[in-house]
Formats: sequence, structure tokens, C-alpha cells
Amino acid sequence: MATTYLTRTSGTPTNALKWTFSAWVKIASIPNDTFLLDFYTDGNNRSQIGFQNSDKSIIVYEKVSGSTSQLFQTNALYRDLSGWYNFVISCDRTLGTAADRTKIYVNGVRETSFSASNNPAQNTNGIINTAVNTLIGKYSQSGVYFNGLLSHVHFVDGTAYPASTFGSTDSTTGEW
Repeated sequence: MATTYLTRTSGTPTNALKWTFSAWVKIASIPNDTFLLDFYTDGNNRSQIGFQNSDKSIIVYEKVSGSTSQLFQTNALYRDLSGWYNFVISCDRTLGTAADRTKIYVNGVRETSFSASNNPAQNTNGIINTAVNTLIGKYSQSGVYFNGLLSHVHFVDGTAYPASTFGSTDSTTGEW
């Protein structure tokens, strides 16, 4: 089981309403709810991007002042332990269409089917991309670490990029 992670306290963001997270991920196991990225101040002000243990779905979760301000849990499940996935989460809270404010892409394809979804309010700051503690590969509320490999991990402050910024589909194989 992995026990390594990265941590830092973020500085003042360029624009807390827009950000992008991208990572190539190879999962070894998901024995618990496990997170790739975790921003936190305390139990009432936190945000995570990771996997639900119960079904291996992706979850993007945020709680501000004790209330859930954003929640997405995909219907798609990620159980392949032999391959790599490219996950891109792009957020632009200035957009008028609520369903476009947070976009989740897996291997270049936008996820649109969710078992749970709660869009963030327009023009409101969240916890992600603010001056709070940031962990990559560990859940702040416990000793649970991401068990797998991460490569080309990017967090972009102030811009909501599409998946095509981080990869492309091979014209010969059709693979991302």
C-alpha cells in the first residue's frame, strides 16, 4: 500500500473561479475512498477529486461552510488495474449554463452520466484553487493514500482547459 504523497499550501489564485486538474493515473487498488487531489481547511471546508470505494466511480466533491457546494459521481466505473487513464477536471464557475461549470473527461471523452450531481453556483468561489492546504495522493481526514501511479500531474490556476490540451486520439489506433 502506498504511503507517499505531496503537500503544499496554495498561494493566492489568479482566478479562483477557473481551474483545471489533469493527471495520468494507473490504479493498483481502491480499498477505500481514495483521492488524487485534496484541498482542505477543516471538515466543513474541503474538496476532493478521487474514487469511491463502493463502486470505483470518479467523485468530485466540495463542501463550503458545512454545505455541499459541488458533487459529481460518475455512473462509469474505473476498475481496470492494467491500463492508464487520463483524468481531466475543468471548472469555470463564470459560465451561465450550470452543467458546463464543471467538466470531467476520461481519456478525452466528457462524462455526462452521473449517479449524483450538484453543480456549483455561478460566480462563487469554492475551496479548490484557494490559499488552503493541498494534498496529492492522500485524503486529509485520514491515513488513506492513493494506491497507484500518477504521471504528468497538472493543476492550472485561472484557466478551464478541455481534455485536448493534455492529450489527443491516435489516428492509427483510435486510443487516447
